[in-house]
Amino acid sequence: MKATKISLLEFKSVPMRTFHITWITFFICFFGWFGIAPLMPVVREDLSLTKGQIGNIIIASVAITIFARLFFGWLCDRIGPRISYTILLLVGSLPVMFIGLSNSYETFLLFRLAIGAIGASFVITQYHTSVMFAPNVVGTANATAAGWGNMGGGVTLMIMPLVFAAFVGLGYVNEQAWRYSMVLPGMALFVMGLVYYFYTQDTADGNFKEKHKNNLARKSGNSKGNILSACKDYRVWVLFLAYGACFGIEITIDNIATLYFVDNFGLGLKEAGIIAGTFGMMNIFARALGGIFGDNAGKKWGLRGRVIVLGVFLLLEGLGIILFSAMDTLTWAIVTMLVFALFLKMSNGATYSVVPFINHKAMGVVSGIVGAGGNVGAVLAGFLFTSESITYRESLFTIGIAVTLVSFVALTLVFYSNTRAESINLKDKTKSVVNNPVLEEALV
Repeated sequence: MKATKISLLEFKSVPMRTFHITWITFFICFFGWFGIAPLMPVVREDLSLTKGQIGNIIIASVAITIFARLFFGWLCDRIGPRISYTILLLVGSLPVMFIGLSNSYETFLLFRLAIGAIGASFVITQYHTSVMFAPNVVGTANATAAGWGNMGGGVTLMIMPLVFAAFVGLGYVNEQAWRYSMVLPGMALFVMGLVYYFYTQDTADGNFKEKHKNNLARKSGNSKGNILSACKDYRVWVLFLAYGACFGIEITIDNIATLYFVDNFGLGLKEAGIIAGTFGMMNIFARALGGIFGDNAGKKWGLRGRVIVLGVFLLLEGLGIILFSAMDTLTWAIVTMLVFALFLKMSNGATYSVVPFINHKAMGVVSGIVGAGGNVGAVLAGFLFTSESITYRESLFTIGIAVTLVSFVALTLVFYSNTRAESINLKDKTKSVVNNPVLEEALV
């Protein structure tokens, strides 16, 4: 049975054990995906990289994730999240461990491109929590698991410079230290691949393979018709844009924050890494808040309430980025960064409080498309940072304007929300809705 509440201190039930393993796995994925980002000032010097080449590397780190998220979203529907995550972790650990073999811009770019596939971990995380929790708490579960996992992005920016410093302290020169530093997150990914295989299962009722053996129908979006219905749904593509405007900007900031504070405020690698890390650390609570607000609004006003919450958070995020881009003193730059980070991460959570209510028969496909939107947003933002004629401040200002415009597009979903979902008051009918396939379908 799907869990109807989130009991954080409970580890025995399948949903809660999966919840904890999933967010921890996603957390570690960020060490592999963005472990090299805070070390880029050292890599830039070692490989003599230009601003344009760094911009291309930023794009590479998120571009492949677009296709990886679409593929693994589809794969979750086919073979389940357990095997899908295991494959991603074991295979993804290899380029992380071996990126230190790079000796030129071209080889480094290829390794960074391969590492980007690890970003598909988000889609599997959201899929797995979506099938473990009932409608009354699924938005909160999704947002909390993703938020705590995303926190890995901030911790990575803080920890990896210290790992690098430790290798330097052991007597390695900078050119060796950054290479050896990346072996550790690669090993951690490999270990988590084994943990995921042996200690999780696909759904609260069992693994996909076992359910087939017992002739239990799995009502997930395996048919071509369900995939096409998801692709034709206007709401899916609006959420695609919305997620590009929040998560896409988050991973862009993860990539450039350390460089931004080093170049604009003259900070050292460790100091800049700590400040940049606070951006990601906001995920410890902010993304979960987005899911909580979404669920509460959904109980009162249905899908329309969830959409309004998302649109408002995106608007405040965009305005915050515009303010951040104008700050030329360190203190105010940090303050405004944390302000827009709060609304950005709440937007992430609010987006995936809507996703499970779009098309439950093709949940993996919808999660994959929306998740890929985050990386499309990051790629488009990354192009701004490749230009030699546009400063990072000007690029951030442009991003702020774009996010503000997307917030109004997101609000158009108010007019396309499913009236059947609004007709059921979850607050009054939680007991009759959860774990009831007929009523759950009415919600989507």
